[in-house]
Amino acid sequence: MTSRHAIYAGSFDPLTNGHLDVLKASLAVADTIYAAIGIHPGKQPLFSFEERVALIEAVAAKELGKDARRIKVVAFEGLVIDAARKLGAQIMIRGLRDGTDLDYEMQMAGMNETMAPELQTVFLPASPSVRTITATLVRQIASMGGDIRPFVPKAVVAPLKAKFKSR
Repeated sequence: MTSRHAIYAGSFDPLTNGHLDVLKASLAVADTIYAAIGIHPGKQPLFSFEERVALIEAVAAKELGKDARRIKVVAFEGLVIDAARKLGAQIMIRGLRDGTDLDYEMQMAGMNETMAPELQTVFLPASPSVRTITATLVRQIASMGGDIRPFVPKAVVAPLKAKFKSR
């Protein structure tokens, strides 16, 4: 039996409960999930690549038990389809929060299918409790000293607060 590999790409800056929700759901779709952190030379992330890897791995270990070993954190630059090919992924996971996400993601899926017909895009709807969460809003709340605990896994709370205390 052939192993199914999926890629779930994002900035994960920081990892949110929404990201975790999609990661958990993706375990039902593929044997290995590559949490692929996009590296953009022009963007300055809040967390370094190494910090994001450590956070994803810590949260996966705590929240996913033995399934944590099925999550592999990698970096990629350029097109996600090229990263998927390099990793041998057959599936591209995309999380959906609302209709706006669906409209955008359908366009992306169509473009990706034209460029990489061998990749299947799978949309996973976010659970109702995490649909409103975005990493951008979490960073904004944290920067103003707000309570981020409802929006990020426990392992992310202290490192995120520390980022804004040091500024």
